[in-house]
Amino acid sequence: MTWDQRYATNDYVFGTSPSGFLTAHAGLIPRGARTLCVADGEGRNSVWLAQQGCDVTAFDVSPNSIAKAGKLASDAGVAPTFTQSTIEDWDWDAAPYDLVVGVFIQFAPPELRTRIFAGLRRALAPGGRLMVHGYTPKQVDYGTGGPGNPDFMYTETLLRDAFSDLTILRLDSYEKDLDEGAGHSGRSALIDLIADAPA
Repeated sequence: MTWDQRYATNDYVFGTSPSGFLTAHAGLIPRGARTLCVADGEGRNSVWLAQQGCDVTAFDVSPNSIAKAGKLASDAGVAPTFTQSTIEDWDWDAAPYDLVVGVFIQFAPPELRTRIFAGLRRALAPGGRLMVHGYTPKQVDYGTGGPGNPDFMYTETLLRDAFSDLTILRLDSYEKDLDEGAGHSGRSALIDLIADAPA
């Protein structure tokens, strides 16, 4: 099933509320930040960030998800910029962002993931903040969301090495019950990275 087919439903696959990772760290979101939301799906995170005063650009591969994100934004009275793009084709150098957000962007094998991580880094303005939230390999045992391949998951060592030039504010692996739509529901093995680029 393609992502566009997955999103071809009236329901929001991952719900309409923002990721708990973002709300838990709302105090670390720079005020008025020029923000990039990577592979943002149906817009739950970009819309919430816009409500917090961020100037948000978001992209996703699926036309259906972009349409649903636009409706969610309209209902919320905010106007993020939504663009249809694959994660491989996104122009990471188009603009420097104060905040780059990647929530559950793990449907990429290691070689592509390396390029995505390099893109996330290139998109950061000097002093910009990176916020990444995903699954650890233990998530495969839970089966409550994400890809079924442990090679697609993140570890603390992987993230620390990938963003070695950033100042890490938070890097933590933990387990938690998620209730974020049908796509992320139940006990989950999670990992968070919050880090700042050099000024």
